[in-house]
Amino acid sequence: MESKIKPGVLQIAGAFLAVYLIWGSTYLAIRFAIDTIPPLMMVGARFVLAGIPLYGILRLMGAPRPSLAEWRVAGLLGVLLLSVGTGGIAISEKSVPSGLVSLLVALVPVYVAVLEWMFSGFKKLNKYSVIGLGVSTIGIFILVGPTMFSKVGNSMDNLFGIFVVLFSSLSWALGTVISRKLERPRSSMLGAAMQMMTGGVFLLVAAFVMGEHNGLDLAKISSQSLIAFAYLTVFGSIAGYSAYTWLLKHLSPDKVSTYAYVNPVVAVLLGWIILGEPVGPMTVAAACTILSGVGLISLGATNTTLATATGSYRRVVRKTSQLLKLR
Repeated sequence: MESKIKPGVLQIAGAFLAVYLIWGSTYLAIRFAIDTIPPLMMVGARFVLAGIPLYGILRLMGAPRPSLAEWRVAGLLGVLLLSVGTGGIAISEKSVPSGLVSLLVALVPVYVAVLEWMFSGFKKLNKYSVIGLGVSTIGIFILVGPTMFSKVGNSMDNLFGIFVVLFSSLSWALGTVISRKLERPRSSMLGAAMQMMTGGVFLLVAAFVMGEHNGLDLAKISSQSLIAFAYLTVFGSIAGYSAYTWLLKHLSPDKVSTYAYVNPVVAVLLGWIILGEPVGPMTVAAACTILSGVGLISLGATNTTLATATGSYRRVVRKTSQLLKLR
């Protein structure tokens, strides 16, 4: 079970480091893994193999048995974050370069900002958030535009992959926002294990329904795919996802979603160095534009938080002064 003591700076920094760097490398690992393993089957097996032993170890260490309500929440978050969110990324990398996928996933903070605005009753947006949304949208057109107007034969496959990335990122953002409003286990690690188990099972069922098992040939799975699969299971799932759920329990979604700044840089560099994925002027321009928009949105969220805190402080001072005058 987790301590109720407020986490220290080193704990938070370590968790962010895991989310920033490990998740940045998972885009390349996914690309290697799906070379010889069907994407949904690969992601589903990865989460099940990571979630079951983690759940068992935590229960043996004294974590309380989750309630039925907590299992329902785990199932919902497992589908939104892992089944649709990560499963969609694996599908998209069959036709879209891993670096480009990571740049589109960088839009998660944009979706988070829009969803929190909707859930707040459409309160007036901070000017930084409005500008950030506009800049991020321009970045999407810079990144996706050449593909949309391309005459290349596989452009439709690319467009489908891009659409899947955008939809999976929206699903991830929705799971991120609502996760703080739902009943979860006191242990964030146990919650992560439950989400991996439920999300993984859902993916395996989806893989079977879509007939992926018909294209699986165990004899043809390469050692490269197996190594990538093992890396994704141990580091991407157990270490990275556990760190992510832990951060969500202690920090606001807009702060946690800042991993979107770093992941694309790591993914694009690895894709360029190892796979030789092209990094032309348009990609660089799109990356700078998208990340600038994300930065403005985060600045807007920070300013809104500060403004709320300042307003609350002023109200307290005003009421205190009124009480003193009554005396």
